[in-house]
Amino acid sequence: MEDKDKLRTVPFTEENGGIVDMYVLEETTLQGIHYIIVTEELEDESEDAVVMIMREEKREKEASKDDKDEFAVYEIVENEDELQAVAGVFAELMEDVDFEL
Repeated sequence: MEDKDKLRTVPFTEENGGIVDMYVLEETTLQGIHYIIVTEELEDESEDAVVMIMREEKREKEASKDDKDEFAVYEIVENEDELQAVAGVFAELMEDVDFEL
């Protein structure tokens, strides 16, 4: 796994309103949908890491009456078929990592 100082972090809002910084391990786009694989902690490489595959959902927010900003919201992929497909792509991209679903 890469050095944690080189990895990009993204803040995520938990259901309880707390903010958690997640490390983005890899990203890809399939059929026009952007996916990221993230983890909260980077442990020793010999240990198993818990990762989540997340799907980008575009949302609009009102910046003003005449102007709308678009921002991304990431949701955990829960559909088994979609999860298997995306995990397979990430497994190819991250050759040195073994995935178990």
